[in-house]
Amino acid sequence: MTFTDKLKTNPTALWSGVVLIACALIALPFALAMAGTTWVRVTNLAILFTLLALGLNIVVGFAGLLDLGYIAFYGVGAYVYALLASPQFNLHLPFWVILPIGALAACVFGVLLGAPTLKLRGDYLAIVTLGFGEIVRIFFNNLSQPVNITNGPQGISRIDPFTIGSFSFSQNEVLLGLNFSGPIKYYYLLLLVLIAVIVINLRLEDSRIGRAWQAIREDEVAAQAMGINTTRIKLLAFAMGASFGGVAGGMFAAMQGFISPESFVLVESVMVLSMVVLGGMGNIWGVIVGALLLSFVPELLRHTVDPLQRSLFGRLIVEPEVVRMLLFGLALMLMMLFRPAGLWPSKVRQRELADE
Repeated sequence: MTFTDKLKTNPTALWSGVVLIACALIALPFALAMAGTTWVRVTNLAILFTLLALGLNIVVGFAGLLDLGYIAFYGVGAYVYALLASPQFNLHLPFWVILPIGALAACVFGVLLGAPTLKLRGDYLAIVTLGFGEIVRIFFNNLSQPVNITNGPQGISRIDPFTIGSFSFSQNEVLLGLNFSGPIKYYYLLLLVLIAVIVINLRLEDSRIGRAWQAIREDEVAAQAMGINTTRIKLLAFAMGASFGGVAGGMFAAMQGFISPESFVLVESVMVLSMVVLGGMGNIWGVIVGALLLSFVPELLRHTVDPLQRSLFGRLIVEPEVVRMLLFGLALMLMMLFRPAGLWPSKVRQRELADE
């Protein structure tokens, strides 16, 4: 009997674990704030990347469609929020209006990407999606003339934070003797959104649509022969995954207060894809683990590599960014050699590799 099966047969232990995890998540930002507000901001960015990884997992993990331009949907959501909540167009709509618009815009872009690529597979699909991501970034970079829409490479600043009436997520407040800073407020909001996205993913995975995605991933010809409308189901995967990216982009713009095309480069797409592969394609919990690891480990290296070299050699020999990329590449190589299904693979993917 597996650990999961034991929990299912013992609901008391299950709910006790849920309560403990909930208490830890509630107390986490205050514990991190003791080490510095920077770590709360890092945690918020880690949650954003987890949202992106869960969205990409629908396309890559569930449907088996390679997407190297996923960061474009993140950018679309961020720019929609920035344009509708900044002095750029002098529109200051509330965030609960803009976020659905950003998700819908990203969903439309997902369909626009998916429609012409339905018959492509493998390397050809990867090249087309990569080009799509770069095209969107170049548009953001050049839509400043003859009509200034995106403000070009200078980006958009003074973006409105999330506000509900007089309550602002960017201002510090003291409640019950606790200091709720802007990053801590955003942490709780991001956590609620993440829980909602996890629930949606779990429901999708066990639904008819989720099983259709898995059937297409295993054998598209057989899935079509069994009556699955592969065109509609693949477009739905692109649209659903893109919408999660759009929501994450809108929240990123509100948190940062400034965005530019440099925030949506190809490296970011590769990083999100690596989170999915490292954690375990198709397994929601594995993807979350991969996203958190690749979000926190670079920051830990950034705060340890520099001081360590200065204490040992008296000067900086290798830049922390170089060390990070070396370790990142080495980790991916070792993963492909010894755990090709990821750190926490899905049962289906694990059986496939075992059969091979």
